[in-house]
Amino acid sequence: MFSIGDKVVYPVHGAGIIEAVENREVLGQIRSYYVLKLCVGEMRVLVPVDGVQKIGVRSISCDEKLAEVFSILGEQASPWEENWNKRYRLNMDKIKSGDICHLAEVVRNLMLRDASKGLSTGEKKMLDNARKILASEVGLAKGESVDVVSEKLDDIFCGKKPAMDG
Repeated sequence: MFSIGDKVVYPVHGAGIIEAVENREVLGQIRSYYVLKLCVGEMRVLVPVDGVQKIGVRSISCDEKLAEVFSILGEQASPWEENWNKRYRLNMDKIKSGDICHLAEVVRNLMLRDASKGLSTGEKKMLDNARKILASEVGLAKGESVDVVSEKLDDIFCGKKPAMDG
């Protein structure tokens, strides 16, 4: 499915480049794994070749999809679920989906909520993680550092008035 050098996204961990394909013995069975070097944190992850679809590993987004992402980031926040636990689960499901547009919604909504009402500790961690995942994919797709993309995200929300229901 993927080859060495391909740029991919591992939901919940972010974007990276496939460095190698290795065979490893696990529980007496030899399996093939992609060695994925992530953009954030210099972490390497082994992803079972036969499990990439189940995990949701995908190719990084094209320019057209990234334009859609930046459009979403510029929109007003979605209606806000007041129940913290339900809101957290809904946002986590969007992050786990691996869909960059859903990820952009989470980043936008949490950044606007943080600017207007503040976030709980759990949601601050979620925002930090979602921003890193988003910045890693945009950065890898555009050939920019995660820090540069993070600054662009800050610029989008700098001075923007939060407009959310609830």
